[in-house]
Amino acid sequence: MPTNFYMYFVAGLIPMLVGFVYYNPNVMGKAWMKANGFAEKDLEGANMPLIFGLSYVFSVLLSFFLTSMVIHQTSVFSMMMPDVLEAGSATQQQFNELMEQYGTKDRTFWHGAIHGLFTAIFFVLPIIAINALFERRGWSYILIHAVYWMICLALIGGLLCATLQYA
Repeated sequence: MPTNFYMYFVAGLIPMLVGFVYYNPNVMGKAWMKANGFAEKDLEGANMPLIFGLSYVFSVLLSFFLTSMVIHQTSVFSMMMPDVLEAGSATQQQFNELMEQYGTKDRTFWHGAIHGLFTAIFFVLPIIAINALFERRGWSYILIHAVYWMICLALIGGLLCATLQYA
């Protein structure tokens, strides 16, 4: 676990902030409403605190998952489990030596953003597309949501890759 684990909660705000701009009627909001067949009155009366609260919780969960995609060192740690947790063990010593040499390799915003983007393209896009196809949605629906998640995951990946610190 990172020593600055609060960054997951900061990263969880990214989809909220990007969505505020992206789904604004002057950006993609009108296209989104058209793709869904919504009128303004269809959006009234929703439980917005519940929607925003759960969306934030899911965004934080997504940030936890994305860490393993954007920070390669987490894979080394998980590969050495549980022996790496044993204080003074040969495995822990080997892990510490690896981290001294490679612990900061590829830990930049741009590296994390690229991996976040790839995660959106190769993981999120197919999920959105499969659901949309069965729901008989059009390609505009798929692209609107896929681009939103490409932006969000690139920003989350970049933030986490550049800022998470481990003891």
